[in-house]
Amino acid sequence: MTKENPKNERLVTSSSGAESGDRLLTIRGLVINGRVDDTVVPILRGVDFDVRRGEVVGLIGESGAGKSTLGLAALGMVKDGCTIVDGSINFDGIDLRNSPETVKRRLRGVRLAYVAQSAAASFNPAHKLIDQVVESAEIHKTEPRKRAVEKAVVLFGELALPDPGLIGERYPHQVSGGQLQRLMTAMAMNSWPDLIIFDEPTTALDVTTQVEVLTAIRNVVQQFGTAAIYISHDLALVSQMAHRIVVLKDGVKVEEADTRRMLAAPEHPYTKTLWAVRCLEKPPAEAARSILDIRHVNAAYGQLRVLENVSLTVPRGHTVAVVGESGSGKSSLARVVCGLLGAQQGEVVFDGARLPPLRKERTRDILRRIQLVYQSADTSLNPSHTVRKLLSRPLRLYFGLKGSAANRRVNELLDMIELSRAYIDRYPSELSGGQKQRVSIARALAANPDLILCDEVTSSLDQVIQEEILKLLMSLQKELSISYLFITHDLAIVNAIADEVAVMHRGRVVRAGEKNAVLSPPFDDYTQLLMSSVPQMDPDWLDGVIQTRAGDRNRLRPAISLTL
Repeated sequence: MTKENPKNERLVTSSSGAESGDRLLTIRGLVINGRVDDTVVPILRGVDFDVRRGEVVGLIGESGAGKSTLGLAALGMVKDGCTIVDGSINFDGIDLRNSPETVKRRLRGVRLAYVAQSAAASFNPAHKLIDQVVESAEIHKTEPRKRAVEKAVVLFGELALPDPGLIGERYPHQVSGGQLQRLMTAMAMNSWPDLIIFDEPTTALDVTTQVEVLTAIRNVVQQFGTAAIYISHDLALVSQMAHRIVVLKDGVKVEEADTRRMLAAPEHPYTKTLWAVRCLEKPPAEAARSILDIRHVNAAYGQLRVLENVSLTVPRGHTVAVVGESGSGKSSLARVVCGLLGAQQGEVVFDGARLPPLRKERTRDILRRIQLVYQSADTSLNPSHTVRKLLSRPLRLYFGLKGSAANRRVNELLDMIELSRAYIDRYPSELSGGQKQRVSIARALAANPDLILCDEVTSSLDQVIQEEILKLLMSLQKELSISYLFITHDLAIVNAIADEVAVMHRGRVVRAGEKNAVLSPPFDDYTQLLMSSVPQMDPDWLDGVIQTRAGDRNRLRPAISLTL
C-alpha cells in the first residue's frame, strides 16, 4: 500500500503498521571512543542502525548507554573529546563521516535537525526567542524571514504555547522550562527537515504538555514524511512515538524490534529489566510541626500574575510534592520561598519567623538554612570549576572552612551522595547527568540546610538513575531530618518520595493534603486531567487520550495546519 505525502515521496506501509519509505539513514559498524583524563573509553561498539523515510525509531537505554552519542553521529557530529574510530554514516547517499564540514553544515538546520535535552542550556539568553527560532532559515537563506516567522507562529500554536503571536518577542528567561523545550521543538520543525533527532524532547515537560507535544511531533512525521530518532529513557513515551525500538546498553545494540512486538515479548534480559515498574514508595511519615508556612501569597513578573492566594505547609522532616503543568507556578513558588521573587501579598514563615520578601534582605544564616537544587545541573554548575571548588565555595561562605578542613568536608559530602572521591577534581563536563545532579545536591548539603527546594531534580535522568537519586534524598532526609519542597511533573515520583501533595493550576493550589488522599478519587477536573495524562506502556494510549479529550479540551489538535 502506498500514498503520496506533501514532499511527493513514496511511502510504504511496514509490517508494524508504520508507513516508511526508502532507507534515509544507514549506520554500519560505528565505533566511537571518548577520552577521560588519559584513558580511552569506548562509547559505541560497532553499532548498526537504520532509519527509513517517515519512520520514527525509538532509542532507549539507561544513562551512559550511548544514545545521545548515536543521535549526534546521525548529524555527522561527535562531542568534544570523542572520536569516530570505525564505521560509516550515510544520509540519503551522503557520507557524513568523510564529507567536508562545509557539506555537513549545509545539511544541518535544513535537512537535518536536532532537539536537545536541555533547552535552557541551548538558547542564547541575550536574543529574543523568535530570532533564534528562524535563525536557521536566515543563515541558509531557505525562505524569507517573514515566511519563517509565520510558520513559527503556527507551530507555536500547535505546540500549545501561550500567545503564539507574541511569545517569540520574549527572552529565554521569561518563559518556563516546559515552554522553552517546546520552542526548541518548533525551531527544529520550522524547516520541515528530512530527519529530526529528538534527544529527550519531553523530559522537562509536565504530563499534560507531553501529550500535546507528542501529538504535534507525531503529526509532523505522519503528514510530511519526516523521519525521526526519538531518544528517551521513558519506555511509555517511546511506545507512543516509535514504529521500531532499538535498545542500547554500554554502547552495544542488544535488541531491536517493532514496538508492539518488543512490548509484548522482549527477548534480551537487559530489555526485560527496563520493563520493570518502579516500585519505590515512601511509607507514611509521623506528624511534625511545620518548618515552612506559605500564607496567602500573591506574586507576579511585572503585570503577569503567577501566584494567586497560595497557602502551603511543609512539616519538619517531611517531603511536600508540588505538581502541575508547565507554567502553573511551581517554580515561581520556589523562587518566592528562597527570596528570588518577592511576594506582592501574603507571607512566608520559616521556623516560626516571617521572612523578608527578597533574598538581599535576609540574613546569611537564613540563606544557609534554605537551599535550592535546580532542574538543570548543566546550567547551575559552573563548567570551569571542579567538583572540589563547587563544593568548597559554600563551605567557605557559610562556615569559613579552607584548606585541609574544607577538603575533608568535601570528601564527606561525596561519601554522603555516594559519589567516588576520585571525581573530586573533575569538571561538570566529565560527569554523567546523574553524577552532576548528585554534585548539585551535595552543594546544597554543604550549607547544612533545614529545607531544600528541589526543582525537577530528576526530570532529565533515566528511570534507573532517578530511583538512585530518590533513594539518596530519602536516606539523607532520614539521617539529617531535612525537609523537602519537591517540585515535579512526574506522578510516579510523587508516589515514591512525597508525604503530602499540592496540585497547582494557573498559579493556584487546587488540591492539597496527604499523598494517598490527593491521589485517590474522586478528583477535581484538573487533577483528573493530570492523572489521565500519565503515559501507559500501551502503543494505543496516546490515541485514546486524544479521542477522549477531543470534545473536552481545545488544546489538543489532530493535525498541523500549516500549508507548505
